[in-house]
Amino acid sequence: MSRDGSRRHGQAHDRIPEEAPRGDPRARRGDLHVLRQLLPYLWADKSRVVLALACLVGAKLANVGVPIVLKQIVDGLSPGTAALAVPIGLLVLYGLLRMTTTTLGELREIVFARVTQASVRALSLRVFEHLHRLSLRFHLERQTGGLTRDIERGSRGIGSLVSFTLYSILPTIVEIALVLAYLVIHYDASFALITLAALVLYVTFTIRVTEWRTHLRRAMNDLDSRANVRAIDSLINYETVKYFNNEAFEASRYDEGLRRWQAAAVRSQVSLAGLNIGQAMIIAIAVTLIVWRATVGVVDGRMTLGDLVLVNAFMIQLYAPLNFLGVLYREIKQSLTDVERMFTLLAAHREIQDAPGARPLPPPASPLGPAVRFEDVRFAYHPDRPILRGLDIDLPPGSTAAVVGPSGAGKSTLARLLFRFYDVDGGRITIDGQDIRQVTQASLRAAIGIVPQDTVLFNDTIRYNVAYGRPQAGDDEVRRAITAARLDALIDALPEGDQTQVGERGLKLSGGEKQRVAIARMLLKNPSILVLDEATSALDTRNEQAIQQALNALAAGRTTLIIAHRLSTIVDADQILVMDQGRIVERGPHAELLARDGLYARMWQAQAQAARPSESTIPARP
Repeated sequence: MSRDGSRRHGQAHDRIPEEAPRGDPRARRGDLHVLRQLLPYLWADKSRVVLALACLVGAKLANVGVPIVLKQIVDGLSPGTAALAVPIGLLVLYGLLRMTTTTLGELREIVFARVTQASVRALSLRVFEHLHRLSLRFHLERQTGGLTRDIERGSRGIGSLVSFTLYSILPTIVEIALVLAYLVIHYDASFALITLAALVLYVTFTIRVTEWRTHLRRAMNDLDSRANVRAIDSLINYETVKYFNNEAFEASRYDEGLRRWQAAAVRSQVSLAGLNIGQAMIIAIAVTLIVWRATVGVVDGRMTLGDLVLVNAFMIQLYAPLNFLGVLYREIKQSLTDVERMFTLLAAHREIQDAPGARPLPPPASPLGPAVRFEDVRFAYHPDRPILRGLDIDLPPGSTAAVVGPSGAGKSTLARLLFRFYDVDGGRITIDGQDIRQVTQASLRAAIGIVPQDTVLFNDTIRYNVAYGRPQAGDDEVRRAITAARLDALIDALPEGDQTQVGERGLKLSGGEKQRVAIARMLLKNPSILVLDEATSALDTRNEQAIQQALNALAAGRTTLIIAHRLSTIVDADQILVMDQGRIVERGPHAELLARDGLYARMWQAQAQAARPSESTIPARP
C-alpha cells in the first residue's frame, strides 16, 4: 500500500493462480488440496455420510458372503450328502445376501444423494458470488463463455467425483480388503499374493498411463472452451455478423476451433484404448493363475469343488469392478481437473475488497444530498497509459456537475472509480468527507444510481428489468417509475405489456427504449447520488426533452454527475468541467465558458455547426 492507500500496478489485480503441469509433484499435492477443499462441503451433513458408509460396508460384507454361501451349496451337493435340507437353507441365504447387497447399495445412494447435490449447490453458489466480487478488470480480461464453461464442468465434476468415489472406488477397496483377508485365512498364501501382485501392477499401470493422458484431457478442455467462447461471442454479436455478411467467416473460425478439438479428442481416445488393453491383459493373467492354483488344489485333494467355485467367484466378483476401475480412475482424474479449475476461480485474488473494519456509508449529511469530491485523483488501467492525472472535482450537496471533453479524456472512468470498480492509484474520492475505500462496497453502490450510455438488459421481461433497480419494490412503485421514464406508452401498446421479453441483451428493444428502461430502473432505485452517462443519447428530440425534465426533477435534492457528449443537454448544470488528457482544463457555468472562447466554446461551435443542414453531408455524384 502507498500512503494514500493505493496499490501498485500488477500486484493487486484479480488473477487466477497458475496451475502445475500434470506429472509434477505439485499437481499431486494439488489433487489432495482439491479433495481437502471439497471435504468440508461433503461433511456438512455428518449423519448422512456416516449412514451411507455403514450401508456401503454392509453391502460389501453381504457381497463377499455370496461366494462363501455358494461354496457351501456346492459342497452340500457333493456325493455323500445325506439330505437336501442344508442346500435348500443355503439357497435361501444366498438369495437374501444378494438382495441385501442390492438393497443396501441403493439405500446408500438414496442417503448420500442429498449430500452430493447440496455440495454442488453450495460450491457453485460460492463461486458465483465470488465472481461477482471480483473487479471489473478481471471480467474485462476474460470471456464470460469460458468462465461459465468452467463452472458447468466443475459442478458436474463434483457429482462425478463423489459418485465414482463413494459408489465405485471405495466399495471396491473394501471388497478387496475383505477378499484378501479371507484368502489369507482359509487358503494357501499364493492366492493372496497373486491377487495382491496383480492389484499393485494394475493400479501402478493405470496411474502412470492416466497421468500421461491427463494433459490430453486438459488440452481438450482448453480447446473446447475456446470454441465455445467463439460461438457465444458470435451469437451475442448476431447483428454485427449480419451487418457485415460474415456468417461464413464466423463459421470458419468456429470450425477451426472444432477441428483442433477433434484432433485432441482422437489422440485422447487412442490413448484410452491402449490403457484398456493393458488393464485387460493384467486381469486376464491374474485370473488364469488363480484358477490354475485352485485346479491344482482340487486335483491334489487339498481343496474341494466348492473351494474352486469360491475362488473363481471371488476373482470374477473382484475383477469385474476392478476392470472398470481404470475407467473410474480416469474419470476421477478428469473430475479432479474440472473441480480444480472451479476452486482456482474461487482462489482468484480480489483486487477490490472492503477494508478491515469498513462501515456502511452514513446517510447524507445535508437534505440536498451528499458532497462528492475527487481529490488529486490519479489512475491508469495500464501503467504505461495514464488516464487521470491529478484530477480535482468538487460537487457540493445537491449540485449538478457535467463533465465534457473529447473521447479518451477519462470521463467514463470517473463513474467507474466512483462506483469503486477500480481503486485510484493516487489521491482519493470522498463522499461527505468519507474516503470511499473505507466504507463497504454494498453501501457505496446502494447510494449511487447510474444511467449508462450503453444499456445492457437481462434476457427477461420489461418489468423484471425495471424492477431490478429495487427488486423488493411493489407494483405501484414500478408503475410510477415506468410512467416517469415515459415507458408506459410503449408497454400499453405491446400485447403482453410489461411481461414482454426483451431478448438477449435487450436486442428486441430499440436503443431509445432500452435507455428508457435504464432510466426507469434508476428512478426506482432512488439513490442519493446520480450518474448520468449520456442518459438521453438514444432518444428522439421530443422524448429527450420530456425525459430531461424528469431527470431534472429527480436531480433536485440529489448530487448529480453528468457525463455528456451532447453539450445542449448540460447548459443548465451548476458547473461544467472540461476534461482533456486526464485533466480539468476549464470549469464553470455554460455562459462563462462560452465567454472564455476556449476548448468548451470550440466544442460548442463544432456541435452547433454539425447540427445545421449542409450540402457537404451528401456525397456528390461522380
